[in-house]
Order: sequence, then structure tokens, then C-alpha cells
Amino acid sequence: MTDAKTTTIADVMTKSVISVDASLTVNETAKMMEDSKVGAVIVMEENTPIGIVTDRDFAVKVAAHAYQISTPIKQIMSSPLFSINSDESVRTAADLMHDRGIRKLPVIDDGNIVGIITASDIVNLLAVCVEDDIKDMYFHSVAKIYSNYSPYN
Repeated sequence: MTDAKTTTIADVMTKSVISVDASLTVNETAKMMEDSKVGAVIVMEENTPIGIVTDRDFAVKVAAHAYQISTPIKQIMSSPLFSINSDESVRTAADLMHDRGIRKLPVIDDGNIVGIITASDIVNLLAVCVEDDIKDMYFHSVAKIYSNYSPYN
């Protein structure tokens, strides 16, 4: 890794991504997420990514609206699916995450899911950066992503 300004998504993304068919139920998807120990899955329809379901969707959408566990996962997924290419910069991902109010961003190259980058991945990047990079990343990316979640705003 050279520096925070030129670090790409491919450098920090998680390459293992779980996807589910849009016809699966809320219960089946939740079990798959638990078994895989992931906080998000990509929802696919005819081998095309059409949405994302996060652990937060279960807490907010399923619980708040009292959906049955037999509800199709497609009904609670977040859509449209915002994504990024693996050769984009971490800054670009942070900007997109901030602008869209999201914390998990699928990485799609040539129509194929190749990974996922999360707000946590960006924070973890700070642990291996030199001091100047940490300052730059914090002020440009981390502060921007988490500004929507601060109780002080």
C-alpha cells in the first residue's frame, strides 16, 4: 500500500461475499447470515445483483413492521443497489457511503460481485497507515461516513 490517497478498494475490501436468491425468505436469509457470520448479503435475481440486506434491515424493517419470517427477502432488501469498482479509491467509497447514508458497499467489476467494503474496513485501514495518512483518511473519509451517526450533529 502506498498511501491513503491512492489506496484502492481492492486493497481493503473483503473478498468473500454471500449472495442469496430473491426468492429466499427472511428466515432462510437470517439463518444463512448467522451460519456465515456476515452482516450483509447481496440479493440476486437471475444472476444479477438487485439489492442488499444487512443485519440492520432485520432490526429496523422486520421488527418494526412485524414481517413474518416467511416474507420474501426481496421485500425487505435495500434497493437500488449502490456499488463501486475495485479500482476506485477508498476516498471515493467513503464519499459514496456518506452521500447515500450507507455503511456497506458491494464491489462489482464487469457485472460480477468481487467483494464488499464497509465502514469498518475503512476504519481498520487507519490501523496500518502512517500518521499523515491517518490524519488525511480521518478528516476526509471516516469523519464523513460517521457524521450522520454522531449524536453531536
